[in-house]
Amino acid sequence: MSVVRIENVFKNYTLGEQQVQALIDITLSIEDGVFLAIAGPSGSGKSTILNLIGCIDTPTRGRIFVNGQDVSGKTPDQLADMRARTIGFIFQTFNLFPVLAAAENVEYPLLQLKELSAAERRDRVGKYLDIVGLSKFAGHRPNQLSGGQRQRVAIARALATQPKIVLADEPTANLDHNTGGGILELMKEINRQDKTTFIFSTHDQRVMTMADRLVKIEDGRLTPG
Repeated sequence: MSVVRIENVFKNYTLGEQQVQALIDITLSIEDGVFLAIAGPSGSGKSTILNLIGCIDTPTRGRIFVNGQDVSGKTPDQLADMRARTIGFIFQTFNLFPVLAAAENVEYPLLQLKELSAAERRDRVGKYLDIVGLSKFAGHRPNQLSGGQRQRVAIARALATQPKIVLADEPTANLDHNTGGGILELMKEINRQDKTTFIFSTHDQRVMTMADRLVKIEDGRLTPG
């Protein structure tokens, strides 16, 4: 079953007086539980696809279905709720709050889920910090952690809401070779064990090699192979 369906999507941006076509007639179906890489050069449109799937942006034309719901016509509040419950995000710059400890960073998206008690939030934070091997660092702030540890906190934060989909935008770009490899292995293991769908935008050949499926994009169009 498809967890994401993109149907004839176009995305245009206005830069000054120019119209820029970021995506041109994209149709793509993504299976539930897949470890998928979207690869292409800078400016090819791969991050734009992630933003559309993540309900951060909306298409100029076309329709997008996420977890069976047509997100194309939803209000900003509905999209925010969809993001909070269905989608986790991992960024190349980690995007952690510098004033919050690791545990508080992981808990932050859970505060939007009003049905969770403080005890349930605490349990989830402990569980996911343990999964990424950072239980001992729960009280450390980001500036007390290495790049790899910060990315592990970001992974725990993305998983804490128990999303159907995790979107990873160049997650290894700011990590050294060995650390990046370890982060990828961790994400692959989570994908296998929990059947969480991972969708990457990437330049990293290791991500492409590890992916169950590779989608290539260039100049806003999907390319064969």
